[in-house]
Amino acid sequence: MVKKDLPFCPLMSIGTGIDMVCTGDRCAWYLQGVKKCAVYVMAYNAVLEANQRQQELKKD
Repeated sequence: MVKKDLPFCPLMSIGTGIDMVCTGDRCAWYLQGVKKCAVYVMAYNAVLEANQRQQELKKD
């Protein structure tokens, strides 16, 4: 298995220098419906929102 195929936990990995493996559905922040970490989903939504704001500013 290639390392990039392993999901990692962004919360447990902060400041350690080591990518801590995500525990999946055993984690309080894991969203079973989308099979993703809630932190990842929040970050992804923030990027989409920032991109949308930039597009709106370019139109003006």
